[in-house]
Amino acid sequence: MAKAKTAYFCQNCGYTSPKWLGKCPSCNQWNSLVEELITKDEPEKGNWRFGSMNEKPKAKPKTIQQITTAEQYRIITDDQEFDRVLGGGLVPGSLILIGGEPGIGKSTLMLQLALSLKDYNVLYISGEESEQQLKMRAQRLKFENERCYILTETSTDSIFKQIEQLEPDVVIVDSIQTMLSPLIESGAGSVSQIKECTAEFMTFAKESDVPVIMIGHITKEGSLAGPKVLEHMVDTVLTFEGDRYMAYRILRTTKNRFGSTSELGIYEMLADGLREVSNPSEILISERTEQISGISIASMMEGNRPLNVEIQSLVSTANYGTPQRTSNGFDNRRLQMLLAVLEKRGGFRLGTQDVFLNVAGGLKVEDPAIDLAVCVAVASSYEDLPVSSAFCFAAEVGLGGEVRAVSRIESRISEAAKLGFKQIFISENNLKGLDKSKFDIKIFSAEKLEQVFMELFG
Repeated sequence: MAKAKTAYFCQNCGYTSPKWLGKCPSCNQWNSLVEELITKDEPEKGNWRFGSMNEKPKAKPKTIQQITTAEQYRIITDDQEFDRVLGGGLVPGSLILIGGEPGIGKSTLMLQLALSLKDYNVLYISGEESEQQLKMRAQRLKFENERCYILTETSTDSIFKQIEQLEPDVVIVDSIQTMLSPLIESGAGSVSQIKECTAEFMTFAKESDVPVIMIGHITKEGSLAGPKVLEHMVDTVLTFEGDRYMAYRILRTTKNRFGSTSELGIYEMLADGLREVSNPSEILISERTEQISGISIASMMEGNRPLNVEIQSLVSTANYGTPQRTSNGFDNRRLQMLLAVLEKRGGFRLGTQDVFLNVAGGLKVEDPAIDLAVCVAVASSYEDLPVSSAFCFAAEVGLGGEVRAVSRIESRISEAAKLGFKQIFISENNLKGLDKSKFDIKIFSAEKLEQVFMELFG
């Protein structure tokens, strides 16, 4: 029997040290090094994972001209939002990692995806839930698929034996932190186990051309649990996010070897599962029956996708010594900066006013193009003058009160026109080179905030 060998692994970044250290030299975290066994048994002869690799001829260097390319085939799912984020569907042999907060809906999304692939054999591997729990969830989703197979197992050795017999077209692993490789003696979820299990699934995906989707846990800081090398090993990293108490979820991609990282998918969480939101602008804008002050519509970009969101503001006299500045879905420090601009450049006496700001739908917006809509909403509430629901705003606001240009202005204008808005307010600089005649919407351009307020409030 081989002598047991141990090493110390950082649970935050995966740094390896032969001895214990109080502080990790790589990520500077304290008390993060844990001792783990690293002795591996010799792989069994005939094991397909290693036998197939030995039979492969050695690779030879080629010039770029010698390399032939073929049209990339993708597995198209019934989930258009998921396909959009991946860049057009599942690529054979790809390894995908999806992470998110506990209870956000990762397992629901993956089981729903597995049940919707009716033209393919799908193997759903669960190391966290029992067969009965998965059956109850499938009944709640109201999906039926005779080609979706469930396997509740954590040992990769047993999993690959079942895969060899079933020969699935798609494999889903829930989750990678629960998997155990017999080649590593440390516990599930450790750095060495995560690295080894991921390496085994990656080898399987590349050799068999079967796409593998892995669900990953996240840390309290919001990053994917395990070593950073985990994200480097996989082909695509997806993040499923949103407020668990709100209805909407956003699927983003932070790494994608087969497509853009600018796309996102939007879902609505219902009692019977996740529903795709094909036109989120219509949902994020409330249907008001009467004109109310303090509300404006902003045109924003989420990746390459234009969205129109409702900005709500409430300005009231402060009853206490220090006025409150509270925002939901918008950076509070940027709100304070815009309030200072309104007071200095616009003449609004906001120093004694409480200001509350909310982005409807529970979205968190970072696009600076909503600055103008925020300023208009605050001014509207302060003056108690409503802004027409047919107006839309897409511009950044500078410290000098200037209205600044934003990117992808044509996409923003087209989305606003498609939703029936009659007029959009943009920067004068965005007007340069823009053909107004091809848009069925009135375009108002301005250089200063005063021009916008004069047009709106007279």
